[in-house]
Amino acid sequence: MIMDVRIQAIHFEMAEHLAEFINKKSNKLARRHPAVSEVDVTLKVVKPETAMNKEVVLRVTEPQNGEMVATKVADTFEEAFDLAAEAVERQLDKNKDKTK
Repeated sequence: MIMDVRIQAIHFEMAEHLAEFINKKSNKLARRHPAVSEVDVTLKVVKPETAMNKEVVLRVTEPQNGEMVATKVADTFEEAFDLAAEAVERQLDKNKDKTK
């Protein structure tokens, strides 16, 4: 199954290394959960003058279980993405346990 990764940066220009980081982590998630068909990532800076202002909304679609969503805020987009990916992975594991 081909996985579709979409990354949207709201009101800022995303660095190339950030896109590579998200794609690499998304592919790792898809290897652990082969049923994942889409990964949608939205990046946004909230309250620009403060720390802990990078927000990541991660939506992962699995055809049989629907959509899992996690929103996390951290100091960096990488850290926020990792936190969101962990939350989505827990949801995916829970759904996998239900289907057994």
